[in-house]
Amino acid sequence: MSDVGATAGGGGGAPAIRVRDAELADLDAIMRLESATFPGDAWSRDMMAAELASPHTTYVVVESGDELVGYAGLSAPAGAGQGDIQTIAVDATHRRLGIGTVLMQQLLGAARTRGAREVFLEVRADNPGAEELYRRHGFERVGVRPRYYQPDDVDAIVMRREERA
Repeated sequence: MSDVGATAGGGGGAPAIRVRDAELADLDAIMRLESATFPGDAWSRDMMAAELASPHTTYVVVESGDELVGYAGLSAPAGAGQGDIQTIAVDATHRRLGIGTVLMQQLLGAARTRGAREVFLEVRADNPGAEELYRRHGFERVGVRPRYYQPDDVDAIVMRREERA
C-alpha cells in the first residue's frame, strides 16, 4: 500500500490518491467502474471475482478519499516469463490526473517481480488515449485482432513491451 499524490493539472487542488492491492471486498465497486467504463463489453461479476482470486493475477485499486476511482489487473504466472495486462480502468471524472500512469507502473512492477521478460496487452483501436499511455510506457504495436471487441466490432491493437535487463 502506498499514498501517492495525483498529478492534476488544476493547480495543487488535486486530492491524494491511495494505491493498494485489490480485495474481494472491492468487487462491487470494481464492477460499477467496469460497467461504466466498458458498457459494451464489461466482464461479468463471476469473471472478475475469479480474476481477483487467482494466484496468477495481481489486481490493484486506486482510491480518492473513500471512493474507488481506478483499478488494473495483470496475469503473470510466476516463472512463465510473460505477463498480460488484463485491464486498466479509471473513473471518467478522474482521468488525465496521472492515475492511469500510477496503475501502469504498479502492473509493470508486479510483472518484473513475477519474472516477466515481456508484457502484452490489447487496446481498442478506437481508444487513442489509452494507446498513447501504453506507448509512453514502452509498448509497441505487434499486431491487430480484427473485430475483437464485441458487440462493437472494434479491432484490438496488440502491444508488447520487453523488459530491459
